[in-house]
Amino acid sequence: MHVDSVAIIGVGLLGGSLGLALKARGLVGVVRGVGRRRESLSKALEVGAIDSAHLDLSGGVQDADVIVVCTPASQVIAMLDVLRDAALPSAFVTDVASTKASICAHAHATWSAPRRFVGSHPMAGSEKFGPEHAYANLYEGAVVALEKSGGLDEHARETIRELWQCVGARIVEVEPVEHDAIVARTSHVPHVAAAALAVIASRQGANARPLSGKGFRDATRIAASRSEVWRDICLTNREAVLNGLDEFADELRQIRAAIDRRDAVAIEAFFNTGRIARAEVAGT
Repeated sequence: MHVDSVAIIGVGLLGGSLGLALKARGLVGVVRGVGRRRESLSKALEVGAIDSAHLDLSGGVQDADVIVVCTPASQVIAMLDVLRDAALPSAFVTDVASTKASICAHAHATWSAPRRFVGSHPMAGSEKFGPEHAYANLYEGAVVALEKSGGLDEHARETIRELWQCVGARIVEVEPVEHDAIVARTSHVPHVAAAALAVIASRQGANARPLSGKGFRDATRIAASRSEVWRDICLTNREAVLNGLDEFADELRQIRAAIDRRDAVAIEAFFNTGRIARAEVAGT
């Protein structure tokens, strides 16, 4: 594919990496970066992720053929309300938010049909953030969840699908509510757990650092992520996260009870069930 102009709103790790990927593969004529902080836009220009920088949202997107909203999840709905009128009538719009149900429901209720906004969620990123950490291969081999809903503009859906495929991603179509239920358990609750594990370990004092091994670092790596991002995810996917936390707490209560009663069979069964479940979900 080749697009004359792409506007990326939010030029952090995800937005910056998308700009670099599009430019490195010759998929776009011009990448326009839109943001609220001049410093981030300047850094994105410096690393080559964007070709022009814009502090004004409406002005930054007015001529764009494709618009990608790469802001935190809590800001996407407000962005869509502006883009509905500011973008070209022919423009295709997507986002990268980790939650989809509330965003897609709002777009369904407020955008005319067939809808030219198609929700996306690239399962890519790291605990690092900012355009200085962006790189062109971030999406290579990543899965992108693509909104599966009625009323979408078919050309928009295929264009957004092709956009992600052309930067190396693999597409999984999923309904927004199902998406949020799944990622609550595969991403959001694990982030909560990682933060909690880090906190209880830190309470052990100075010797916690030399006695923390690879297992601790692997289990808590994602606790280094930006707190405001995960605040927004918990609030925009509140019900699914609460349900996932309830299920997680039930599992913890069961293993705690087995350990308390010194039930070796139940303890071994718990870890064996976890080993099998991980293989089923993670494929390893």
